[in-house]
Amino acid sequence: MKITVSVHGRYHAFELAKGLHQRKHLDQLLTTYPRFIARKFIGPNALIKSAAVLELKRRVFSKFGIGGKPDLSISKSFGQFSQRQLNSDTDIFVGWSSASLEAIKPAQGFGTKVIIERGSTHISAQTDVLRDAYKQFGLFFNETKVDMIEREEQEYALADKIFVPSKYAAQTFVDRGIAADKIIVNGMGVDFEMFQAPYSRSLDRMPRIVFAGGVGIRKGVPWLLKAFKRLSSKAELHLIGPVSPDYEKMLRKEIGTNVFVRGALPGHDLSSEYGRGDIFCLPSLEEGYGMVIPQAMACGLPVVTTNVVGAADLLQHAHNGLIVSPADSTALSDALERLIDDVDLRQTMGAYAQATVQQGQGWNDYVSRAVTLYETMLESG
Repeated sequence: MKITVSVHGRYHAFELAKGLHQRKHLDQLLTTYPRFIARKFIGPNALIKSAAVLELKRRVFSKFGIGGKPDLSISKSFGQFSQRQLNSDTDIFVGWSSASLEAIKPAQGFGTKVIIERGSTHISAQTDVLRDAYKQFGLFFNETKVDMIEREEQEYALADKIFVPSKYAAQTFVDRGIAADKIIVNGMGVDFEMFQAPYSRSLDRMPRIVFAGGVGIRKGVPWLLKAFKRLSSKAELHLIGPVSPDYEKMLRKEIGTNVFVRGALPGHDLSSEYGRGDIFCLPSLEEGYGMVIPQAMACGLPVVTTNVVGAADLLQHAHNGLIVSPADSTALSDALERLIDDVDLRQTMGAYAQATVQQGQGWNDYVSRAVTLYETMLESG
């Protein structure tokens, strides 16, 4: 079985490509990352083809804001690049959503099966949820361009299968008319070498709630800050991640006592922060998966999250975490307070959380599930 992985960036594609390469199933990796960087992740002797100028274009815009937002043009250019690099004897083409359209029909013309990987919810569902949330706060929502939405929806229609990371994400596709048997769920993995529980946690200080992700509307931060107000005398809240520019002004007004805005941290530092934490909270309004949740669980933290976060698939309410509705600051506050006030409960839940992810939720497990799904797909014709 020979598989091409095509991704405009990194996402979880590098973990997939690495695992496929180790199993001798990787035909080639197509990426915008420079080859020498990609090879550090994938390993030696992998065939890697790079459109690095597109990654440079993205990063220049991200840092300097020069010119218009390049997402659509990068997606089209990378789709064309992928089309040119197709191998006629590849069995499966796994392409990341929005950047695979041009390659789909040519690949299928070779007899190659095409999978679109979408690491989040249906693009229209995501846009609808965020548009409504921004409107609630009177903030401008720089929503996804119609051309990009139409592009992805064409990919969904043409692909043989669509892979998503959670049941919640899958349902958003079904709700928009895509056949349920076209959607395949494969939850993502966690790096157990990087994310491990500390030997012990200090009990001679205030409990620390850790949030990790983009600090903004989508991740539910306004509701988290509101929920935390009545808890601030007996806990700390640490917000780890880049602050969304459209939320920065609002955030400054909402920060209260014992709230710490920490900024973005690399993975190894994030693991240390989980180790110093006592509770993990991700109250997103929309989240296809939320890889920070299994990472925090691997570090022994009980999780408080919403029922629209994909990684809630890993949780059993009141066993290894607590699940609330999105945009419900009262329920969120009650859940957090329950864990703040009960040391034994949060330690027990944290131990169950760690045990949960250790049973089949590593990256090797993710790749093994993917390979089995690919084989089944080929056997079924």
